[in-house]
Amino acid sequence: MKGVIFDFDGLIVDTETTWYEAFKKVFWESHQIDLDLKGYSQCIGTGNDVLYRYFRELAGESVNCELLEEHAALRYENMMKAPVLREGVKEYLDEAKQHNLKIALASSSSKKWVRTYLVQLNIMDYFEVINTKDDVSNIKPHPELYNKTLMDLDLSPQETIVFEDSLNGLSAAKQAGIRCVIVPNSVTRNLKFENFDDRIDSMTEISLSELLKKIERM
Repeated sequence: MKGVIFDFDGLIVDTETTWYEAFKKVFWESHQIDLDLKGYSQCIGTGNDVLYRYFRELAGESVNCELLEEHAALRYENMMKAPVLREGVKEYLDEAKQHNLKIALASSSSKKWVRTYLVQLNIMDYFEVINTKDDVSNIKPHPELYNKTLMDLDLSPQETIVFEDSLNGLSAAKQAGIRCVIVPNSVTRNLKFENFDDRIDSMTEISLSELLKKIERM
């Protein structure tokens, strides 16, 4: 194993739970509709077009998705004033660096969004490659983000492992031929993940070295 690729939203920082709570409050206030966690979680890890389609299914074709997102963003910003890394993330980054593994990030979010958090959390320098929706034509679940990241790292799928928290991210990784470890958050925990190579509830559960050895034995 020569490289590790991390998703961002929901995996490095649990932005997903905060976004869900923000959208849930706004949806109830504007339409008196309870935003179902199961339905919402299917939209995680890909673009807003999927989320907007779900909103229209719930509230009708006339729903103003952009306005809903604008109001939710205000609530999100208020709730996410002091972002923190998910447990064990820093330890995994340190361990990967200590073992001279190439470290990359592949996110369906924008470059600006990702970089703002990485700078704020002081982890930007860990990543040799950072690819976002700004770098590709197709985002997850399409494998292009992972294919490009492999090329930029100059690694094969067999030399790499991906950490993901969503169904769309898992699908993208597996289509790129990369082994994938699922680390779900509170929003994605109950999704029916299949065809993953391992699943852990937290990166504190097992060290990166032990996890890589376990996967290589499979």
